[in-house]
Amino acid sequence: MSGAERAADRVDVARLSGVISPLRRSLLRAAREAEDLPDIPDTQIEVLRALPAGTTRSPVELADDLSLNRTTVSNLLKSMAAAGLVTREPDPADRRRLGVRASERSERLLGRFDEASASLLGEAVDALDAGDARALAAAVPALERLRDALQDVSRTRRDLRSTPAVAPGEPDA
Repeated sequence: MSGAERAADRVDVARLSGVISPLRRSLLRAAREAEDLPDIPDTQIEVLRALPAGTTRSPVELADDLSLNRTTVSNLLKSMAAAGLVTREPDPADRRRLGVRASERSERLLGRFDEASASLLGEAVDALDAGDARALAAAVPALERLRDALQDVSRTRRDLRSTPAVAPGEPDA
């Protein structure tokens, strides 16, 4: 049994999984209501999070980083550009390539969302008893590592799916 399997045995992963998605949706909904923010789909928010202020990335980089199909990202970027959330411009070094940037509007919206989320979480944590608040504070670094580990697992699985299988007796390419 590997170390990861032993760790998973000590954590109620079904319960954790059942808490994470509703927690995220509740926070998103409450922040949208608190700041009267537009209903931007989660996938578009993920794209915006992958475009920190001042960064330009290619659609291929975004697709790879977000583990999304390139056609899906292309379609997302078209609708996001139409909504004023991103700008798409030819790469000055290679006019055949596009560079994508978050718009000033989307940066303002994400800033408002982040402020509202932090405020709402602060209020909710204040409503908990001190022991729960300490447990949450102690869990944040582990949750960050869990996020990173999930991204690694996703990338590894994606890479395995995109690697052509070599038939027995055939040389590796």
